[in-house]
Amino acid sequence: MKRVLTIAIVAGALLAPAAASAGERVLDGALGAASGGIVFGPVGLVAGGLTGYVAGPNIARGLGLKGRHRHSHYARR
Repeated sequence: MKRVLTIAIVAGALLAPAAASAGERVLDGALGAASGGIVFGPVGLVAGGLTGYVAGPNIARGLGLKGRHRHSHYARR
């Protein structure tokens, strides 16, 4: 158990500089880590954090939660 926790801490420390410059990925990674940790424990914490960091912005855009909204602008006559 201590080994898994140590691996999770090291992985988090390695990702911290990249996450600090990534803006929105910080929250996505944290949410992924929290949900993975709740469901699968320490292994899920690391896997959920990595998944949230890497794929979180694309998942959110696909659900329509983040990103630019496209509106058509037509000239009024």
